[in-house]
Amino acid sequence: MLSIASPGSLVTIAGASLSVIGWIGYATGNPNLSLPTIFYGIPILLGGLALKSSELPPAELLSPAPEAVALRQAAASQTLRKLVKDVTRWRYGQKAHLESSLEALKLWDEDAPPQLLSVAEQAVDGRYCLALRFRTEGVPFERWQEKQERLGRFFDKGLQARLSQPAAGELLLELLPAQAA
Repeated sequence: MLSIASPGSLVTIAGASLSVIGWIGYATGNPNLSLPTIFYGIPILLGGLALKSSELPPAELLSPAPEAVALRQAAASQTLRKLVKDVTRWRYGQKAHLESSLEALKLWDEDAPPQLLSVAEQAVDGRYCLALRFRTEGVPFERWQEKQERLGRFFDKGLQARLSQPAAGELLLELLPAQAA
């Protein structure tokens, strides 16, 4: 998603536009134009800049596999669909996506929190799977492995988590419904 299309950017552009129109109205001696646009434009501009300073862009949503699209509508994947919607939207005032979840799981490092890079919908063994790729930063892979059993249950009953390291400093967390016995 383009950075210019973020809500913070749009509010900043609107505030800047109103402010410029107001200053032009002031310079040309048009008080009916300058007074409202300056008085509304400057606070809107400052609000937009405040949003931009605390903005967290959405995680990249990779194109889903055709099999995953068909499995997406299964009842077992409702929680995973909600998770996709949550991490693929603009966030404000957070250091990372899933911040509160990672803190509750004790997979959080205040100085270098894990950063969600991408989300992919997949089909694994005929089940809908959500693959989350993290840059692990200050949380070592071993700590993730210690929490592996709890990771799936944390997001929803009946989910299991699989972990792998696709590259140094990265982690792939796959969340999928547990197989029936």
